[in-house]
Amino acid sequence: MDSAEKSANKISSMGSGSIDQVDDDDSPYARKDNKGLKSSISHQDSDLHSRGWDDVSVYNAKKKNYAWFQAPDGKWELAKIISVTGTESLIAFSETKVLKVQSDCLLPANPEILDGIDDLIQLSYLSEPSVLYNLQYRYERDMIYSKAGPVLVAINPFKTIPLYGDDYMQAYKRKKIDSPHVYAIADTAIREMIRDEVNQSIVINGESGAGKTETAKIAMQYLAAVRGGSGIEYEILKTNPILEGFGNAKTSRNDNSSRFGKLIEIHFSEIGRIAGASIQTFLLEKSRVVQCTEGERSYHSFYQLCAGAPPSLREKLNLKSAHEYKYLQQSNCYTISGVNDAEEFRIVVEALDIVHVSKEDQENVFSMLAAVLWLGNVTFQAVDDNNHVEPMIDEALLTVAKLLGCEAENLQTALSTRKMIIMNENIIKRLNLTQAMDSRDALAKSIYSCLFDWLVEQINKSLSAGKRLSGRSISILDIYGFESFDVNSLEQFCINYANERLQQHFNHHLFKLEQEEYIQDGIDWAKVDFEDNQACLSLFEKKPLGLLSLLDEETTFPNATDMSFANKLKEHLNDNPCFRGERGKAFTVHHYAGEVKYDTTGFLEKNRDLLHSVAIQLLSSCTCKLPQIFASSMLSLTEKPAVGSLNKSGGADSQKLSVTLKFKGQLFQLMQRLGNTRSHFIRCIKPNNSHASGIYDQQLVLQQLKCCGVLEVVRISRSGFPTRMTHQKFARRYGFLLLDHVASQDPLSASVAILQQFNILPEMYQVGYTKLFFRTGQIGKLEDTRNRTLNGILRVQSCFRGHKARLILREMKRRIFTLQSFVRGQKDRKEFAILLHRHRAAARIQKRIKAINVRKDYKKLYDASDVIQAVIRGWLVRKSTEGTCLQRFKGNKDDVVVNKTYLADLQRRVLKAEIGLREKEEEKEMIQQRIQQYEKRWSDYEQKMKSMEELWQKQMNSLQSSLTLAKQNLTVDDFSDPSVNLTSANNFSRRNSNDAAGASSNEMSAGLSLISRLAEEFEQRSHVFGDDAQFLVEVKSGQAEASLNPEEELGRLKQSFEGWKKDFGARLRETKVILNKLSSEEGGSGRGGEKVKKNWWGRLNSSRVN
Repeated sequence: MDSAEKSANKISSMGSGSIDQVDDDDSPYARKDNKGLKSSISHQDSDLHSRGWDDVSVYNAKKKNYAWFQAPDGKWELAKIISVTGTESLIAFSETKVLKVQSDCLLPANPEILDGIDDLIQLSYLSEPSVLYNLQYRYERDMIYSKAGPVLVAINPFKTIPLYGDDYMQAYKRKKIDSPHVYAIADTAIREMIRDEVNQSIVINGESGAGKTETAKIAMQYLAAVRGGSGIEYEILKTNPILEGFGNAKTSRNDNSSRFGKLIEIHFSEIGRIAGASIQTFLLEKSRVVQCTEGERSYHSFYQLCAGAPPSLREKLNLKSAHEYKYLQQSNCYTISGVNDAEEFRIVVEALDIVHVSKEDQENVFSMLAAVLWLGNVTFQAVDDNNHVEPMIDEALLTVAKLLGCEAENLQTALSTRKMIIMNENIIKRLNLTQAMDSRDALAKSIYSCLFDWLVEQINKSLSAGKRLSGRSISILDIYGFESFDVNSLEQFCINYANERLQQHFNHHLFKLEQEEYIQDGIDWAKVDFEDNQACLSLFEKKPLGLLSLLDEETTFPNATDMSFANKLKEHLNDNPCFRGERGKAFTVHHYAGEVKYDTTGFLEKNRDLLHSVAIQLLSSCTCKLPQIFASSMLSLTEKPAVGSLNKSGGADSQKLSVTLKFKGQLFQLMQRLGNTRSHFIRCIKPNNSHASGIYDQQLVLQQLKCCGVLEVVRISRSGFPTRMTHQKFARRYGFLLLDHVASQDPLSASVAILQQFNILPEMYQVGYTKLFFRTGQIGKLEDTRNRTLNGILRVQSCFRGHKARLILREMKRRIFTLQSFVRGQKDRKEFAILLHRHRAAARIQKRIKAINVRKDYKKLYDASDVIQAVIRGWLVRKSTEGTCLQRFKGNKDDVVVNKTYLADLQRRVLKAEIGLREKEEEKEMIQQRIQQYEKRWSDYEQKMKSMEELWQKQMNSLQSSLTLAKQNLTVDDFSDPSVNLTSANNFSRRNSNDAAGASSNEMSAGLSLISRLAEEFEQRSHVFGDDAQFLVEVKSGQAEASLNPEEELGRLKQSFEGWKKDFGARLRETKVILNKLSSEEGGSGRGGEKVKKNWWGRLNSSRVN
């Protein structure tokens, strides 16, 4: 079997269950609301061409082609064309089945290359089976998101799939992924809001259990992650547990069904960051507080409180188990599979803390919830024969009074009486059992409804943007889808009316406005017909004979009943094609999504939604904070004008807006707000009614696609120009790609030039009066070119800036290196100094430690020596006392007997020691006498040495002065009298006796050198004698130690000095003789020479050595 036949088997295996068969399971992907649409698709024409949307206008059946064939049970199967004969074709499907059918009943199948394509408008053949098969192909591969032109189609997988998280958020933010996703829709809304400065809205719609609420959460998470930063986004996300806890409930089709609609408007600051948010709610289903059908639950908050309240709170509220409260007993369903109500209660409390609801207010909220539960347990007893009743004063009544902060008697009166104004007189009417129970339930519903509104108000205060608001916002609308139950009451009536309005907005946004814009801009456009729901809306809104007008009119009549209302509808609306009267109190409305049968039972009472003045006064008199707030809110509503004529004859003493009229006003405000935004649509699809993953019900999916208008969107998007841009904006955005002289032209000419320059085919765009219209994908090509050009510019800039930065970096590095070298040098020097100090300290420590160790070793050795000595001495003593005999007596242990021989020896030793002592004392006296003699002689020696030192010093000073004077005289004789030398030289010259003069000069030099040697010798000897004498004095005084006799050495030194003195005097006299001889040989030098000699010798003789 080839791949096409396998595909045929796969598509044939798709579920064939009718839309009438709706199960009661819920979605693990998103706990949602509502039942599936019950109306059958049997009213739809089976003729494909009559549907007006299948893109199969040209198709000729050919042999071996594949086509879609609709089986008698309504399923589409892929068949292989075996042969074609005339208008008939022989096809094979489901392996062995062969059938001959009319060729015009076959629809062409797309080529395999298009299997699983993410945008339905790119299918070659657009038909019901092609769309269904493509969605199933992607669904089975966990690709749950697909595009239908501008609409995102999301199929609930009923399991966790890895398509979410920070990595995916960053990828879609940076445009790394372009596949369909909720993240992509949210990112587009952000970009268009910033770029075009237009508020955006994301409208999420779909059947109950399709994943609307979860999709809204995903969109909010993306906005918070991408545009958060101020912290307010965390508070926005934390509102979900509160709203779900107090506004969601388990229904027969969804474990977490939203029983209200909400519009979350997220405000942004001027820099595009989330600055705050506001929440608007619509039509809370109050009846669920007091009544639940089998298998359903009331609001989650009741069960969470009963399961998760701490013991202190349980005691304060007198809480019991959920199954002990009558309001919760009706459905026999107290838990949800896989949901921990206690943990959900903890999450709700945490969320209340985050949105700044104080602990006191939280306790008041839980008190109101407990009061509503206990109200259901209030019972009544008859008080007279007219069936009038009053509440029994039991635990339930007393607990309610305590929780509300009112007197039990006042509560008893409010539940059993009604105040009426007749003829301007107040009349108190007692109630029967039915009326009393209705009054009790009305009070419970009003308290819960006001509590819900108060919580939303507190959340809005916490999320208020304040001065950070920039005026730009993104609104996320999560509202209930079409509902059709076995019994449909006023709640389904309002919900389906709201969906009709939303569908018209969808049509208006995608169909009407698009075609009108084509016409206004002069575009060559073939008008496409689409199914409009204006007739159904007129049925609801027409005055005075519309459904809403007739309902409000009948509500004001005191004697009106549900049957009279049904009859009035049949009387006035039977001719309307969208209305059909049924037997009894029922009627049917043909909605855009199908037919829904409504039962008018309870319509009038629910529409009035009256809480009588007695109950309002009771709440006003309560001491608790919240009941007083609720009463003020109710009184403000009663001051508004009532609808139609007031009931002046009796009944309630106050009127307020009816439920439908109030809801209609809210709906019109919502439509107006959405109309001022650029809408993005997400259509959620439920693949099966069993809420199981992997099951794809063909008929159910097809019905939802039709209800959401997805197929119409695909058809119109394929045939139109989905992308458009004004001439000015187009030229401003892409004009820089042109040359300067072309870009400076008017916007229209520049735009045309851009299109021509980039070879955009004429059939791919059209030029309107004010805008350019493009086919799908064309603007993306221009954006790619623009991005490439900008990237090139940025690359050039980056290269230049990089070069400049590198130069700066290089210079900075050089300076840093220089600075680092100085710093590191200083650091190294400091470290070296520290290291040196540590080294010296370590050496000192080592020295001390080594010394300590050495002393320890020495002490050990010393102690060991003492021990050894003690042992040896003991041994010697014992050896020397071997003859000693010691004997101890019994009488006195201290008495001993000593050997006589040993005793005599001891006596001898004592005598000997005494004699030695006397001798030593005598020696001591002799030594002391000798010491005194030595000291006397030493003082004489010191005086003699002192006198000799003085004499030697005088003699040395005399010799020193004589030598100094001799040097000076010789110098003066040779150099100080140049006139004499010059005269002598002239005389020698005149006599031509140069040789004699030279010889005389040499002899004089010799004399001078001899005197110099004598002076040096004198200095040396004087130092030697002085040092020796000083040393001997130090030895004598004990300052120096030497193995010699200082007296003998002093005598020898004196003899040596006298001998040298005589020798030095003789040599000095010889030198004098030599010098006299030299001077006599120079006698011819004249008178001047004699004068010089006389002077020299005179000075010499005057300073001779004594």
